[in-house]
Amino acid sequence: MHFWKKRMKILSLTEQSFRQRSYSTLPEDVKSLRSVVNPDISRIRNIGIMAHIDAGKTTTTERMLYYSGYIRTLGDVDDGDTVTDFMVQERERGITIQSAAVTFDWKDYRINLIDTPGHVDFTVEVERCLRVLDGAVAVFDASAGVEAQTLTVWRQADKHRIPRICFLNKMDKNGASFTNAVESIKQKLKTKPLLLQLPIGEAKTFRGLVDVLTKERIIWKSGLDDGKNFEQKPLLEADDPNLFHEVQDARNALIEQVADLDDEFAELVLGEYSENFDLLPADKLQAAVRRVTLARAAVPVLCGSALRNKGVQPLLDAVAAYLPAPSERPDGFPKWYNDDLCALAFKVLHDKRRGPLVFIRIYSGAMKPQSAVYNINKSCTERMSRLLLPFADQQVEIPSLMAGNIALTVGLKQSATGDTIVSSKASAEAAARRAGREAGSLLLAGVDVPEPVFFCTIEPPSAAKQQDLDNALNCLQREDPSLKVKLDPDTGQTVLCGMGELHIEIIHDRIKREYGIDTYLGPLQIAYRETILNAAQAADTLDKTVGDKRHCVSVELEQRPGRAGEQVAGAPVIKFAADVAELLLMALQGTVENGIANSCIQGPLLGFPVQDIEVTVQSLTVHPDTSHTMISACVSRCMQKALKKASIQILEPLMNLEITVSEDHLSAALADLAQRRGSIQEIQSRQDNRVVVAAIPLAETMGYSTVLRSLTSGSATFTLELASYQALNSHEQRVLLQRTRGLV
Repeated sequence: MHFWKKRMKILSLTEQSFRQRSYSTLPEDVKSLRSVVNPDISRIRNIGIMAHIDAGKTTTTERMLYYSGYIRTLGDVDDGDTVTDFMVQERERGITIQSAAVTFDWKDYRINLIDTPGHVDFTVEVERCLRVLDGAVAVFDASAGVEAQTLTVWRQADKHRIPRICFLNKMDKNGASFTNAVESIKQKLKTKPLLLQLPIGEAKTFRGLVDVLTKERIIWKSGLDDGKNFEQKPLLEADDPNLFHEVQDARNALIEQVADLDDEFAELVLGEYSENFDLLPADKLQAAVRRVTLARAAVPVLCGSALRNKGVQPLLDAVAAYLPAPSERPDGFPKWYNDDLCALAFKVLHDKRRGPLVFIRIYSGAMKPQSAVYNINKSCTERMSRLLLPFADQQVEIPSLMAGNIALTVGLKQSATGDTIVSSKASAEAAARRAGREAGSLLLAGVDVPEPVFFCTIEPPSAAKQQDLDNALNCLQREDPSLKVKLDPDTGQTVLCGMGELHIEIIHDRIKREYGIDTYLGPLQIAYRETILNAAQAADTLDKTVGDKRHCVSVELEQRPGRAGEQVAGAPVIKFAADVAELLLMALQGTVENGIANSCIQGPLLGFPVQDIEVTVQSLTVHPDTSHTMISACVSRCMQKALKKASIQILEPLMNLEITVSEDHLSAALADLAQRRGSIQEIQSRQDNRVVVAAIPLAETMGYSTVLRSLTSGSATFTLELASYQALNSHEQRVLLQRTRGLV
């Protein structure tokens, strides 16, 4: 019955490229959003949904929207009709590719929610969204616990000091284990889980949960119910003695755990409630859990099954109860702006009709449409024509928006990810004076973008389409900071650089669908690096007269191998001899460093970037009229001389690989891994499966997805993440050089 219902649903929608959703307030009726455009800041929650791929982030988001009343029908990832996965590529593949923002109300709270991708190729999407969020919901597959990408997004949230709630999803799935999932959170994430709920049943027997704070039992009806109706009543010992005592023990353990982490609560417990924890009011315990969560001393853990419509309403209550309001987060320097506007542009989308749409997080002041704003990073003034409240691929126009909110702006032509937006140049200068900083230096922290590991050439179908392709790539680069486009100086071809095979595949597909250009991609290649094996010295002099000015500069420098492996892309460490440092002005020092950095963009062996080197400028003589450009050029030329004298070593990207495979196919997967120069670090057990943790050169992973599917009959999954760069052995380097030069 379920199959035919699903089949009829798909057939009725096949003629639509984008399935239309039944919004209860959009786009016809937006009264509820308009009436409370600027709610009390203490009632705002800016949250993100983050997890490993296929843990259920988008499904959880969909249920949140349904129960909050902003959509009338439940969407499904498999059917391709969810609100936040609105791109064609997302609906075809059933994965989230780009983050989507949704604004909705839950009870008397305004929630700005961002659904983030789980695939490692789109980690930058998660990074730039976490940068502007106040809290996060980490979703886990209860049968798998902590997975590879979970660790990555957890570290990102740690970096931005974001309080989190854990939601153990898929409690109805075969192999689901609440206890094992909690233990993996404790062991792998090195955090303290606070069990606020206990499941009633697991896998096929999962039917509800118990609130540990209130000792209330919540039971959802079975069958095809939409989950809106559930029974909530106190759990009595007569109902289920075993469950009652389990909950009692869990509550006592929670009280003791929170008392260890919160001094105020400890005083309360050791005082009037020391004899009997049962008398402790739930609201006192909830307030203490909130304080502990905001201090990031522990994480609340809840459970449910989003797909089966169980546990999402209590999760929304927990978001309101335990995650911080914008006013409860450390804002850093925006205090210097007082009540003036200070905002961060964190994402750009391109709309065919309206041009670039810029997502803004407002930290202080207010924004209004038809107003001028100043971009500190670009040193330019822009006019914002419209202000919108985001709802995935729909938007609601609003008259103003206050601090603490996330908005979508129309009309900002220059702003890009990581730019700081203020009301005027005078406002930025006044804030800098109050902070005792230089004008233009008071910037909100942007986004760290890792270097691409894959690249390939891209060509239009004809020379006439080259300009259209350049325009498309410029737009896509502005949307996606992890996409890099450059011109090959030798061949004149356009080179596309991305984070993985899927990333480049998606970009190629978007160019075809959104911009109507049938491009040709060259073979996918690895982004290697170069370094030196021995010290080398060089000296150079540039003496040139341009017009009536003589430009003369002499430089001598030494290169040494740096400490490799300390960072993924180690920029050159630059030092100055004592006598040189005394003579250099700050502006001149920057010019010298710029010349050294430019020379490291292309190495002497294969033209890959040079890293992990230490450069010492031993002497520098500059004629008074010499321009900074000439100084930089001379230093760069001297660096190239020294690099050619040194022995060059090729470095290849080394990936962390995690394979989840059944016991039956483990030996085949391990044998294949051994042939790919992979080194196995650990083999873990996860229910009936094995998890192989290994390190493998990126060059050996080309087409790995197809091979692994074939070896394991499609049952295995894997994730890859860049770990570091390692030196190629002499044989591999020789083969790579011959292949690059067309000799093999």
